[in-house]
Amino acid sequence: MHSMPNLNAGEEPMTQKKPVSLPVVLVDDEQTVLLSAKMILAGAGIRNVQTFDDSRKLMPYLESQEAAVVVLDLFMPYLPGNTLLPEIVKSYPDLPVVVMTASQEVESAVLCMKEGAFDYLVKPVEENRFISCVKRAMELRALRQQVDTLKRYLISDHLEHDEAFSRIVTVSRKMRTLFQYAEAVSDSGEPVLISGETGTGKELFAGAIHALSNRAGPLVTLNVAGLDDALFSDTLFGHKKGAFSGADSSRDGLVSQAAGGTLFLDEIGDLKPASQVKLLRLLQEQEYHPLGSDIAKISDVRVVCATNRDLHARMTKEKFRPDLYFRLSVHQIEIPPLRERREDIPVLLAHFAMEAGEAMQRKVPDLPAELITLLDNYYFPGNVRELRAMVYDVMAQHPTGRVLSVKSFRKLIKAQQKPVQPKPSGENPAVQEGQFPTLKEAETLHIREALRRAGGNQGTAATLLGISRPALNRRLANLKESDKSK
Repeated sequence: MHSMPNLNAGEEPMTQKKPVSLPVVLVDDEQTVLLSAKMILAGAGIRNVQTFDDSRKLMPYLESQEAAVVVLDLFMPYLPGNTLLPEIVKSYPDLPVVVMTASQEVESAVLCMKEGAFDYLVKPVEENRFISCVKRAMELRALRQQVDTLKRYLISDHLEHDEAFSRIVTVSRKMRTLFQYAEAVSDSGEPVLISGETGTGKELFAGAIHALSNRAGPLVTLNVAGLDDALFSDTLFGHKKGAFSGADSSRDGLVSQAAGGTLFLDEIGDLKPASQVKLLRLLQEQEYHPLGSDIAKISDVRVVCATNRDLHARMTKEKFRPDLYFRLSVHQIEIPPLRERREDIPVLLAHFAMEAGEAMQRKVPDLPAELITLLDNYYFPGNVRELRAMVYDVMAQHPTGRVLSVKSFRKLIKAQQKPVQPKPSGENPAVQEGQFPTLKEAETLHIREALRRAGGNQGTAATLLGISRPALNRRLANLKESDKSK
């Protein structure tokens, strides 16, 4: 019923590991250079830094410890950088190596780049240039890891932690593929954009990604729909005392509260333009200013966003910034609507009936096959959330019913159904090129198709047609008489 069985009493839940960030390794024979570079990186929020003033220690270290990036001096005693560089590239091809040296010779730079260096920096290096280079190298390293992980997951149909997705009830192959992708990118620090219609379970995916992320901090959620820019800034970044009228004391924002964890921004497609600029700056610079403060704070959160809107369409209308979209969508998960995974309808129906039975302290009613057929032909604009509401509503209406009432479901579906709107061009999709059925022929075809989809059940077919059971019976009788007269 679930993506995996629920955890039973006595079973251990998924182990939460401490967050693991690969170190930046600095190799230089001058201690002052190592200390200065380490302090610059720490100021930019990169605190896991390993330094070596003896180049002979580097390769034994890399044999036992993965690294994010190696920053290597060229001219050192024992093993110079131009000897170490090709050895690192050959043994660890996914590990970016940045050469940082006092040599300004063009030939030296060209040779290093040919040997596989990620970048070539000339001392003394401007701080922002150094930080930018290291961050880009770290991003490349993370991307290479993610590609390797994705290949392993998708080729092997592998999922290490099914339990992280236990709240998502599904037997769909499409959903399992999304589980694999979500698990593969969960420990990346890059943003994730979850899209899908209302009621598909976007917040459940966000929770699963956080649970799998190995981040020690909490999952903090904010629905940004309806927030003006001032409220968004105050909620996200906090404020200092006296920042505005009524700010009697300082207050931390959600970015601070989510430190070391995940910030989940729901309904991101509704974010106001001014707020989009501030979120983009947070993602690009990984720092922010509380309202009323001139001192920047370092951000240590992983951002996950969700939307039920078409962000491409909003970009076209200039309602959503393209640069923010591309920042947010490093990893994308698009959850299919329920009508595209109808194999989940029976298991969801059974799950919600059991859930409602426990909540109402009553016996779980039987599920008639006719009901499955009815729901299998329904569009479900509200997706999984709508199906859950239906089950709870019907069970509340029939507190002693032994069978889940098909009639009550029909009423709920009929109330939701809307007349089919013609295409803007006026074209009727039921009319094939070169043919135009009469009204009577179209009605006959429509009735027979409804009966086919309903498996011959006239009550279900009547619901699909939007008419009463007696009205369908009259039409069927007319068809029978018409067939006899031919």
